Amino acid sequence: MSAPLRHSNASHSVAEPAPLSAATWYATIAGLCGSLVAIGLARFAYTPLIPPLISAHWFSAGDTVTLGAANFAGYLAGALLGRPLAAGLGNRLALRLLMVAATAAFFACAFPLSVTWFFVWRFLSGLAGGSIMVLVATSILPHIPIARRGFVSGMIFLGLGLGIAASGTLVPALLRLGLRETWIGLGVLSLILTAVSWFGWPAANPPPVTHTATHHLPATKSEWSLRILYGQYAANALGLVPAMVLLVDYVARGLGRGTDIGAACWVLYGVAAITGPVLTGYAADRIGFASAYRGALLLQAVADAILAASGNPWLIGFATVLLGIFTPGIVPLALGRIQEILPHSHVAQRAAWSRATTAFALFQALGGYGYSYLFIQTGENYGIIFLCGAVALVLALLADVLNSVKRPKHRA
Repeated sequence: MSAPLRHSNASHSVAEPAPLSAATWYATIAGLCGSLVAIGLARFAYTPLIPPLISAHWFSAGDTVTLGAANFAGYLAGALLGRPLAAGLGNRLALRLLMVAATAAFFACAFPLSVTWFFVWRFLSGLAGGSIMVLVATSILPHIPIARRGFVSGMIFLGLGLGIAASGTLVPALLRLGLRETWIGLGVLSLILTAVSWFGWPAANPPPVTHTATHHLPATKSEWSLRILYGQYAANALGLVPAMVLLVDYVARGLGRGTDIGAACWVLYGVAAITGPVLTGYAADRIGFASAYRGALLLQAVADAILAASGNPWLIGFATVLLGIFTPGIVPLALGRIQEILPHSHVAQRAAWSRATTAFALFQALGGYGYSYLFIQTGENYGIIFLCGAVALVLALLADVLNSVKRPKHRA
């Protein structure tokens, strides 16, 4: 069994961050395994499997796309159900069962018994992903010293980046063995990661602590700041979806570079994604989550604007790296921002994070369908789509800047 985790609410200097115990390291690894299995692999590994599913006649093209959407629908449901599951089962048992469900879905998808069968398992894998997204960090970070939470949050969500990278490297390698073997291989990997994480999950949150400081925001101001953040996070989804959906096609067909160069861009995107959560977490530990998130919004807007306006291969590569970094990298920033706004209540943090995750999931789905419709209606105009993403990110940045300007100063 894992050793009890020790909670620290003392502030530490940047020069001498609090060390992590063996138990907190194990919890961090468990979190990484959770995000990798239920989000990184369950979501992103499906993209390169779409052509083989169609060519092997497992499903029609229309059914294959619908089955992909099942994971997004499940993710939205999971974002809503994560907190009730943890309340009824406890953090540790809920996370273990969700990991098992995501793993079972990979093995079940190796046998295409019917469209309904496949849809149910893809929906379940999405539900596990959405619930784990809500629970994983909020179950672990309360046990982490404040000065190390940015780093640990980045490590937890490193699994998203690893999943994106695996979608361009591991999955093509497994496909050489066959489509069924690919699903089974993903299931075996998930089973191993589930076993690694099994005893790492904290049994419960530490007891609430009392604070004498009076510098935190008033309740009304905190609520307004949270609403701004929900809107920002939803807009961030609109800013990322164009690259997630169209980047490879834009390079391959839009710029006429061919499928090989398009695939290479996706690999570059995945490699950048691996570094994203760690880099953004490191930055947040140094400059604060609010400043780091503003910088992330600005850089993403620049990247989308580059894709909208330029076909220069070096600039395209630069934009690809930026968007790859921030696709998973914004997650620890948004979560850390919630912890800054609500510093003294783990329960309130989890509730706010559930709402933020739901907003992101909803607008990610709406953006996917909306951009697809706009793409068709504009005669496959890639620039318009990327420009819409840039505008959404600029609006999110402006909302944050205006909110910070209006915020009154409070002293201890």
